[in-house]
Amino acid sequence: MSATTAVVTICSASRLDHVRRQQRFLARERVRRVVVWLDAGPPPSVPEFAGAELVHVPPGERGMRLAAGRDRGVERALAGGAGFLVLLDADCLPGPGLLARYRAAAEAHPGALLCGPVTYLPEGTVPPGPAELPALTDPHPARPSPPDGENVPGEHRLFWSLSFAVTAATWHAVGGFDESYEGYGGEDTDFAFTARAVGVPLVWVGGAHAYHQYHPTSTPPWQHLDDILRNGRLFADRWGSWPMRGWLDAFAAAGAVEHTPQGWTRSAGR
Repeated sequence: MSATTAVVTICSASRLDHVRRQQRFLARERVRRVVVWLDAGPPPSVPEFAGAELVHVPPGERGMRLAAGRDRGVERALAGGAGFLVLLDADCLPGPGLLARYRAAAEAHPGALLCGPVTYLPEGTVPPGPAELPALTDPHPARPSPPDGENVPGEHRLFWSLSFAVTAATWHAVGGFDESYEGYGGEDTDFAFTARAVGVPLVWVGGAHAYHQYHPTSTPPWQHLDDILRNGRLFADRWGSWPMRGWLDAFAAAGAVEHTPQGWTRSAGR
């Protein structure tokens, strides 16, 4: 496709090493790079940010503004003339075919929300460059991974925001992310459900591989418990069901939350 491509990434200091590696990989591509810094302080001056457009979106009252960060990054890209948008989380490396496969899928499905498979790299695996990535490919089994060059329709509930692409027209049709979501969780599923509500299909793109760089995580994510409850309620009020049910069930099994007629809430005394 002939439209200018922009890759938009949101990040913070906790993922600085990851995003620096990502930006080194992307600097080899003919794309515009927009990096959105989500911490309170200004973005650092690092060599890898040279040539990228930096946008600063400080936290809100309830934490990092992931939804607003993506919206501001896309706005900057669109203002500069981008016609095709790839959103890639800070800890994800673009496979050597990711951009080409997304562009080809947009030609075939110009009005779709495009998602690619993601491989979670094990601890200690630090690829020096894009050429080493294909040998590491092992897509997460919870999402479709069509053969290279094939595209298949998918369910919006499986959308993940760590790697996806849309045309500018499709972004406008969806209307961006709902900035009522602050802190962790829910904003990506809300985006996908909004896409479904306005008739935007979701398509999984074979060969558009991204590679998630290792970092320690907590399962379930205890540090985000209050965010999950707050954003989950916002989602439920809008769509009639709660997202992130796997995590809520895990919190419930640990006695931290309970399901009431009014929805999920912290357990008494917790």
